[in-house]
Amino acid sequence: MRKPHKASKPPKKPAPPNVISPAKIAWQNDDAGNQVPVSGEFGDVYFSHADGLAESRHVFLAHNQLPERLANLADKQCFTVAELGFGTGLNFLATWQLWRQLRTQQPYLTSARLHFITTEKYPIPLTDLTQILSLWAQRAPELAELIEEFLANYPPLIAGCHRLNFIDDNVTLDIWLGDAGDSLASLDALDTSNIFDTLDILDNDSAIKRPYVDAWFLDGFAPSCNETLWADTIFTQMQRLSRTGTTAATYSCAGIVKRGLQTHGFIIKKVKGFGRKHEMLTAIMAYNANSLALNDDNNISILPNPLSHIPSHIVVIGAGVAGLLTAWTLANRGIAVTMVDKVAPLAGASGNPRALLAPNMTPIHHVYEHLHSIGYLYSGRLYRYFNQQAALQQTPLILEQTGTLDLLIKTNIGTAQIADYPNEMATTITTEEARRLSGLKLKDLADNLYLPQSGLVNPQALKTIILAHPNITYQQLSVTDVKETADKVTVIGDKDSDNGNNSQNPVTICADNVVICAAYESHQLDKRIVECRTIRGQLSWFTPTDEQVAGLPQLPLKYSGYCAPFIGQSDDPEVNIIAEGQQQFLLGASFVDADASTDIRREENQQNYDKLLEDMPELGNVLPDDTSAWQARAGVRTQTIDYHPLVGRLAQSRRIWTLSAMGAKGYALAPICAEALADMMLGCFTPLSAVTLARLSPNRARLHKAG
Repeated sequence: MRKPHKASKPPKKPAPPNVISPAKIAWQNDDAGNQVPVSGEFGDVYFSHADGLAESRHVFLAHNQLPERLANLADKQCFTVAELGFGTGLNFLATWQLWRQLRTQQPYLTSARLHFITTEKYPIPLTDLTQILSLWAQRAPELAELIEEFLANYPPLIAGCHRLNFIDDNVTLDIWLGDAGDSLASLDALDTSNIFDTLDILDNDSAIKRPYVDAWFLDGFAPSCNETLWADTIFTQMQRLSRTGTTAATYSCAGIVKRGLQTHGFIIKKVKGFGRKHEMLTAIMAYNANSLALNDDNNISILPNPLSHIPSHIVVIGAGVAGLLTAWTLANRGIAVTMVDKVAPLAGASGNPRALLAPNMTPIHHVYEHLHSIGYLYSGRLYRYFNQQAALQQTPLILEQTGTLDLLIKTNIGTAQIADYPNEMATTITTEEARRLSGLKLKDLADNLYLPQSGLVNPQALKTIILAHPNITYQQLSVTDVKETADKVTVIGDKDSDNGNNSQNPVTICADNVVICAAYESHQLDKRIVECRTIRGQLSWFTPTDEQVAGLPQLPLKYSGYCAPFIGQSDDPEVNIIAEGQQQFLLGASFVDADASTDIRREENQQNYDKLLEDMPELGNVLPDDTSAWQARAGVRTQTIDYHPLVGRLAQSRRIWTLSAMGAKGYALAPICAEALADMMLGCFTPLSAVTLARLSPNRARLHKAG
């Protein structure tokens, strides 16, 4: 097994930091005459010549005791596997198939979760991976459906964490692309934002649980081929991320592997290897001080019940896009969620007719910590999943994947930097194609950014899907107070009623945790949430004639604002004046700082018109001159002084959290931020690096400096 391929390694030109170099694949025949892939970088096979799938099951599943350990998970418990070297994904697919089989056999696993974290410095391009896994779909039909679903969600090869949620199976796959040492170091092992707070009212039930890895798959190429995955720094990170009882398994018995594990707290054992390999290693963490939590006095103590931190009921205050995605993400973890808002869902800035899902691009060497890029990719995957649910329910689609053309009028990236990105994420199209899509004939379109996976989000359709979740209850409530005690949080508010006596009969809701998602009003509910900047924005739309439709852009355009054609759907008239089935054209939005008014202003319709014509004068021959009959909606964007959202637990609190201040990018950022928040609340690893989490902390020093 895993004999190094003797071909000489080709010289490699080092890639810039945080830029991913795709794997170069060669092929050999295995013992049965089947083709197996070989790494062009390291000259080693990706899996055994005997039987790669059987090898995965023997080495990693059986010798981490996964069949037994997964079968014994408790309600809502999450089991975390971490892998060094994703390769072809065969280990993940084997683990997923085992998990699906166990869930079929054991109905009590319905709410338990499998979290698979993997690292890869040289990911296999989708074309090669499809060829490799199609062979396994034929050889192992039990994997065929999983392979199809996995390949449909395979991310573009950019640095950072790509979260793939296979929601129907309660499986989360985090693929960290980049150096393994950097990726492991990015995993935040403990929310330390409140370590220095002192609270006398909390008891042991509110102890903070740090996330940890339950089982390690050490599946890098052989140490003789790739020493970096077996370096001391890797074992140091393994020790940091493990707890007493964490297991590890590897095909390798090399001295560097044995010494690394033993030096960092693991007890090792040689067992029978797979195929022609006589021995392999298993290991278990004997004792690790990381198996600790904070008690009520903020001192370190053993957490006796590993599930005592899991809340059963959470209140989400605010029903904009941040609140909706927070509620859905928590509900999807099996938690009962009560969502409250003083008015109807999406009554605020999130209720525009359509939202454009398109990232603010950055040069690719910054992408590792770039929330907009990772958030955009994750949001697209989630909305496409919601589209599947909408199709089953015969409701309007959540995401219309139209593609978007950015004219690079207001951006910090040029075509040379766009070329660094994988084409499936971002590219520059020909002038002819840009003119065809934009409808523009006179403007110079040689420089452009085309986002093929971008599109328009239908907020009302999203709301319908989310509020249909069986674990979510919505009620209209004007919250007046939030009180935290040792064992609960109480939300107090007034419910609208016809008799006018609601203030004499306040509504009280008790929960384990509260998440405040009330945009700029969050500060009024809890002064620890920084008072944010308020930016009024009015979006305009009108019903074009057939002649105008022919001359207007056929897809969304970004300029100094954005415009987009769309067709009214059945749920649009719930909030906005839009006729079902009619073509509409949307443009805007205005930008008025320090203004929280939401009245409709004719002059801002005119401003939206003028902005469009300033950037694309030729559309003056198409657009109607009179904007007085246009429809409009005004909302208030909430933004921090450093432009980063607020995501996390409040200072001097164990039970009150916030997710807010998304600015104008709520539909792109809220899904990934909600994932991170849910992970922090439940003691799991987040899809955001420790550095990014620190930037998003509601307690970050930059926001709270005096003056």
